[in-house]
Parts: sequence; structure tokens; C-alpha cells
Amino acid sequence: MLANKTVLVTGATSGFGLACARQCIQNHAKVIISGRREDRLNDIAKELGPQAYPLTLDVRDNAAVVKAIASLPAAFSAIDVLVNNAGLALGLSSFEQQPLENLEQMVDTNIKGLMYCTHAVLPQMIARQANGDKVGGHIVNIGSVAGNYPYASGNAYGGTKAFVAQFSLNLRADLLGKNIRVTNIEPGMAETEFSLVRFKGDSAKAGVVYDGVEALTADDIADAILWCITRPAHVNVNRMEVMPTQQAFAGFAVHRDSTK
Repeated sequence: MLANKTVLVTGATSGFGLACARQCIQNHAKVIISGRREDRLNDIAKELGPQAYPLTLDVRDNAAVVKAIASLPAAFSAIDVLVNNAGLALGLSSFEQQPLENLEQMVDTNIKGLMYCTHAVLPQMIARQANGDKVGGHIVNIGSVAGNYPYASGNAYGGTKAFVAQFSLNLRADLLGKNIRVTNIEPGMAETEFSLVRFKGDSAKAGVVYDGVEALTADDIADAILWCITRPAHVNVNRMEVMPTQQAFAGFAVHRDSTK
């Protein structure tokens, strides 16, 4: 069902994005693999073959996003599916202890970068639908269970993913009647480079996160994305929350004053 479709995946140099790109290629799509690491993108493009097009891009730079989308070669210029995967968490501490640069980078990537890419791609999807395509396009946003359930020290990261959840629903409302689908995928604990990035390369800290847990894999989330984007044209999956079996919801925290 993806034959002759073009998929743009942001943050495609590792994790969910790379797994998604691979699975889309396997299902005969053309894939624009986007990320900041040019050497890594070129290596991945060689692995995936001619159906992949590497696009070096920092989603936080709106001017660069607009220019990149406008400069795509003809064979990859009509984007059918946008997977807004680029995102990150930085640090794991109480909000007042978080360096401001961490907070700003999460907002710039997880919120503004997602909006920039969507804003750049959506007009062509709307125009294509107006010309008679049954499905003008599909926007897939990668949210998180952190946008639904609070956890200690999740502060700004959880807030950015709550934005993704609400933005996805509101975008879906805006696009009613235009045959453009919008889906928010909300993963739980997944063993990718996520924690390594969060702890700025500290592999010992990152490893502790997954000790004794069979976490989700990048392929698990890629499977979920693939399922959503290959549903019949009249089916829109609004949101999909996916967690490993060993993860559930935290109970309410109560601070008890021992002096009373």
C-alpha cells in the first residue's frame, strides 16, 4: 500500500526514525531520511538504496526547513506521509535545576521543529487533495506517554509531548474535509538512543533505565507507524499509545510531613 508513496521521516539517523525508514523502504515507499548527522545519513542512504534520499536538516531552523522542502528533487518532492519523529529529552532533574538551554532545546525541537516541518509540507498535501487525490496525505507525530502521565523530573519534556498530543487533535479538526489524516503515536519505555541523549552520552546512566526490563524496540514503534499509514483511506487512527508489558502507570505521590 506504500508503493509509489513518498515518506519524509525526520530524525531518521537512529531509533524510531531509522526503523521507520527501513520498514517503509521494505514496503516499497520512497523515503526522505532527514537528520543533522550528514555522514550518518549518507551511510544509511547507501544501505537503503535508491529509494532513499538523504536530507541534512536541523528541524529547529525554519528557514532551512522551508528551503529543504522546496529544493527536493522531483522524484521525492510530492510528500504523501510526514513522520515528525525528531525529538529528544535532556536531563532528568527537578525543573528549577534544569539548565535553561536544555529546556529551550526540547521546546525548539519537540514543538517548534514539529510545527515547522508540518507547516512546510501541509500546503502541498492540501493542494494535491484539491486536485482529486482520495488521500491528500498523512501527518504522523511521535508523542510520548510522558504527554499523558506525569513523572518526577519529566517536567518540560512531558510538557512538550502534551503539546504534541493536543496539536495533533487540533490539526485533525482543522483538516476535516480535506482527506488528510493525522496520527499521534505515543510510545512508552523504548530502548533506543533516547536515554543516551538524555544523559548526554553517559552510557552507565542510560543503561540503568532499562535494567531488568524488556523495553519496546525501535522496530515495535516502526510497526505501529506502518500499521497506521497503511490503513484504508477512510480510516484515521487518531492516537496510539504503546507501552512494554512491564511498564504501567505510576501511583499518586504523597509527601507526608513527619512533624505533624
